Amino acid sequence: MQFHGSCHCGNLRFTLDWPGTPARLPARVCGCSFCRKHGGVWTAHPEAALQVTLHDAAAVRPYRFGTGTADFHLCTRCGVVPVVTSTIDGHTYAVASVNALDGLAPDAVERTAVDFDGEGTDDRLARRARGWIRQVVISAAPASPPAAPAP
Repeated sequence: MQFHGSCHCGNLRFTLDWPGTPARLPARVCGCSFCRKHGGVWTAHPEAALQVTLHDAAAVRPYRFGTGTADFHLCTRCGVVPVVTSTIDGHTYAVASVNALDGLAPDAVERTAVDFDGEGTDDRLARRARGWIRQVVISAAPASPPAAPAP
C-alpha cells in the first residue's frame, strides 16, 4: 500500500510504500518532550520503503536532542517535522509522521503510546535497526526548467 505525505507547505514530500494492506496503520504516540510538544505520532515497518523529496533542501534543517542519535527533519518554512532519520553503522533508518500523511482518516490509525525514557543508547539504536524503515532515499527535487522569456 502506498501513502503520500508532506510538511504543511509541501517543501518536504514523501512516499511511504507499506508492505501489504494493513487494516489500521500502526503508529507510536511518542512520549518524549519534543514529540509531546509537536504531537509526534510515528509509523515504521522494517519492510517498508520511504522516498523523501526535498524541494528546497536549504529550508530543511535537522534537529537533534537527547542522545543526538536521530535527526528530526524540520521544514523551516512551515515548522513541520514529517520524517525522522537515524544513521546506524552507516545505514539510514527512518520513521514517518502519521500526522503528515495526506488523506488518512483518523480511524485508519492504530495509536499506541510509547515512552523510551531510561532506554540506553545501544538499546535505542538496536530497536531502531529492528523496527524502523530500512529502505530510505532522500533526494533533492529536480530543478525546474527556466521560465520561457516573455514575448
